[in-house]
Amino acid sequence: MADLHFELVTPERLVRSESVHMVVVPGGEGDFGVLAGHAPVMSTIRPGGELTVYASAGAAPERIRLEGGFAEVNDEGLTVLAEKIVEEA
Repeated sequence: MADLHFELVTPERLVRSESVHMVVVPGGEGDFGVLAGHAPVMSTIRPGGELTVYASAGAAPERIRLEGGFAEVNDEGLTVLAEKIVEEA
């Protein structure tokens, strides 16, 4: 399966821009996983939610705690506009 283009942005800077296997987004109405080819969607980010990034299939997850924001999935990939990154593990 093709890789997903993922960008994580805060008001201060572009934090990440890379190809990954999957990202689990802490949506305002529940968590949802995004793989390449996902249908277009927009969602709020749950305050204190944890973004989970899988660099490749079977890879250990990387967790990033966020304080609010928005996620957009479109033909280009996934963009997460975070109000603030609380911690990056």
